[in-house]
Amino acid sequence: MNQVQGKMPLFEYADYEENVAIPYRRVLVTGATGLLGRAVYEEFQNNAWDSLGCGYTRARPRFLKCNLLDEEALRSIIQQFQPHVIVHCAAERRPDVVERHTEAAFNLNVHTSATLAKEAAGIFLIYISTDYVFDGRNPPYGENDAPNPLNLYGKSKLEGEREVLRHNPGAVILRVPILYGEVERVDESAVTVLWNRVQEGAESCTIDHCQQRFPTYCKDVARVCRQMAERRTQEPTLQGIFHYSGKEQMTKYEMSCAIADAFNLPSSHLIPLTEQPAGAGAQRPQNAQLECSRLEVQGLSVEPTPFKTAIRDVLWPFLQDKRCRQTAFH
Repeated sequence: MNQVQGKMPLFEYADYEENVAIPYRRVLVTGATGLLGRAVYEEFQNNAWDSLGCGYTRARPRFLKCNLLDEEALRSIIQQFQPHVIVHCAAERRPDVVERHTEAAFNLNVHTSATLAKEAAGIFLIYISTDYVFDGRNPPYGENDAPNPLNLYGKSKLEGEREVLRHNPGAVILRVPILYGEVERVDESAVTVLWNRVQEGAESCTIDHCQQRFPTYCKDVARVCRQMAERRTQEPTLQGIFHYSGKEQMTKYEMSCAIADAFNLPSSHLIPLTEQPAGAGAQRPQNAQLECSRLEVQGLSVEPTPFKTAIRDVLWPFLQDKRCRQTAFH
């Protein structure tokens, strides 16, 4: 894109083509190399938005390479590109990693979010947050219910929310639950990684059947973000906390069985684990179901894609057995 001119010493960038059809709609997507960020970037780009995505270790050649912890680099990107909308997807979202590398995770999830919110004064900022800000003891949770995170990941995202709204009161906080979507590797999502256990077949394995989850398709979340951005151009008062979630309640065991069913694979080797083993990592909420009526009242909700439909599209490239490929949809 022509807005980012020359080679800057603070960051590197790929070559972009400027969308000249609607030059007044520019969006910056942080974490564009990640699971949700890729979907958000593509959603905006495919709907006539001039889109700039930034990432770090996986940025080149598609996206701009930038260390978001470098405040000067972040400031330069915003000043040069001058986005109308920023969707902040970049985060350390793995709870067990946050427990082990707490300082680095809080720097990304809290400090970077605060810096971005300050630099984005006058820009519509969408901050992606999580259902893990709740303790899961009294679902469903509305936007005004008091958060009480059980783990450091939830605490970091809650602090990030507060910093964003403190520095940018016109921002939107969009809380979402466990995500899945088109992956580069199946271990990129806590949902798609279950594929390995489903395909094992010959060996029995135990899978969590305690924690209630609401798997949510990244493309649906991305569409919500775009609709919010487009609505904001008409309604400057659109701000505050919103929830979006898939509607199908499943444990990881039930997700695994649904995946097996979607591909006509056996599931008898999958064994439901009804008690959390000791030393299972960061504590997770039992059921942090999100109540999403505020989004629905605003007419901004998206009907969730059925889990089996979406997971089939997502995992089809990883189906190894050619015979299954021939029979999966018959």
